[in-house]
Amino acid sequence: MFVDPAQFGLNEDLSTYTPDFLQDEGTVPRRRCCVPLCAGCTGSLSESFRDLNFGRPRQPLCGAFRPGHFRGVATVVCQLLNMVQPDVLFFGQKDFQQCAVVRRMAVDLNLPIEIVTVATVRELDGFAISSRNRYLGKEERQRALAFNRGLFVALDEFRSGERLIAIANGHLETVDRLQYLELVVGDTLNARRQSNATPRGALRGDRPG
Repeated sequence: MFVDPAQFGLNEDLSTYTPDFLQDEGTVPRRRCCVPLCAGCTGSLSESFRDLNFGRPRQPLCGAFRPGHFRGVATVVCQLLNMVQPDVLFFGQKDFQQCAVVRRMAVDLNLPIEIVTVATVRELDGFAISSRNRYLGKEERQRALAFNRGLFVALDEFRSGERLIAIANGHLETVDRLQYLELVVGDTLNARRQSNATPRGALRGDRPG
């Protein structure tokens, strides 16, 4: 359990992420976890550790809007992996660019670890459960649900034969503060204007306010 300051850029909202270790620790028995690791920002995770860069996977999408974010991800995840030395590392599908960066890091550094992506956990109305989303107010939450609805409309059209990303973007033009919607290829994250196979989608909407 760790809030990574290296992932936050200038004027981003690190101060709103107050760790609640007691609440998080309460989920441990339900997750069949024997020992929780609560890492601090000093000592165990050295601030003087050399930053890591892993090329293409960190550059597009969120990387273009949040310079330095994935450098922070790779650096701290590498430290945590060396501390714990797990056999398997799990990422949610909604963070698939982060997963691509870490997968590239594992290959480049020959880390003996299996990286597995798991389905995003959602509430009954389709809202993704995440630390960021829980800070949204009621009105902001309703606006954010437009992302989910628009994506499923685009997915239905894809299943019906539509392949142009411009069509999918059309369903999301009115979504509040949409930054991008892209179809990308695997862990390379190379963008495509159209796709003839099941694509990976990347969507980011900035926080309202």
